[in-house]
Amino acid sequence: MKNLFKRLGVDLGTTNSLVWEVGKGIVLSEPTVVAVSAEDRKVLAVGKEAKTMLGKTPGYIEATRPMREGVIADYEVTEAMLRYFLQKVMGRGWFFKPEVMVCVPAGVTQVEQRAVLEATLSAGAKNAYLIDEPLAAAIGAKIPVASSFGNMIVDIGGGAAEAAVIALGGVVVHKSVRVAGDKIDEMILSQLKKRHNLIVGDQTAELIKIKIGSAMPRKKEEKMEVKGRDSVYGLPKTVELGSSEVHEMIQEPLKQILGAIKGVLEETAPELVSDIVERGIVLSGGTSQLRDFDKYVTEEIGVVAHVVEDPQLCVVRGTGVAIENLDLYRRVLR
Repeated sequence: MKNLFKRLGVDLGTTNSLVWEVGKGIVLSEPTVVAVSAEDRKVLAVGKEAKTMLGKTPGYIEATRPMREGVIADYEVTEAMLRYFLQKVMGRGWFFKPEVMVCVPAGVTQVEQRAVLEATLSAGAKNAYLIDEPLAAAIGAKIPVASSFGNMIVDIGGGAAEAAVIALGGVVVHKSVRVAGDKIDEMILSQLKKRHNLIVGDQTAELIKIKIGSAMPRKKEEKMEVKGRDSVYGLPKTVELGSSEVHEMIQEPLKQILGAIKGVLEETAPELVSDIVERGIVLSGGTSQLRDFDKYVTEEIGVVAHVVEDPQLCVVRGTGVAIENLDLYRRVLR
């Protein structure tokens, strides 16, 4: 009877959402995008289908991201999206409600926590639990979180970057900045408009970041043709963009993420700092894959930083492990 109740770990990310099923692994990976009708807010499409509509919808359809900076920005749409994800994982005729654990940024308010719990229960969960994102990322990165040694993890997703020191199974010190992949994309958008009078969409900005973006100056200049609309004349326009210029464009959000890392180290006990110097800083989350980001952190902080394997899966894997071993982690849940 026990295995009739599915246990799911959910990483409700600003950019992408992932669902982990105990015993199976990742069973769903979809963009965190919902298309709704402008008139009655009825959900028309979710995930991949809705993402293709971003920036292309007619006036009566809105394609939105219901998560902003790691927290719920639109409660009703988030609940509908969660329900869609659960139905997709559970199949049509699900009789037994699943137990669901959702990860949340360590710096969330009580109101934000309640919103996630209520949305999860309303979407069809039997029980809902919350786990701090840095802790989930550390578990997913196979860091021995129960050890008395200090370990530092920096999880950089789409909406928020979280730096945390973990020891004895819990988060000792943490700092969260609501600056991550999306803010880097926004910086590229605004700088293109400012420097080249060029207006492009979010997906183009993300492509620029992935293809020629870098946290450190590149030895060899790389070029990319960017197509958009001239902000002065309103006509189609093409600009050739270089990797050194993109590197300059994204420095401000990178410095803010670095500030969170420095802030955590400044508040950490000397004994734990010496553990971190010995073990290095672990980087996880999709945005940690920005080229040379590990080298950038190493150079600026003076402690070796390395990106874990499959960084974008760390949080959901850790959430899955935590709900599978609920009794072991119950005291650190919210």
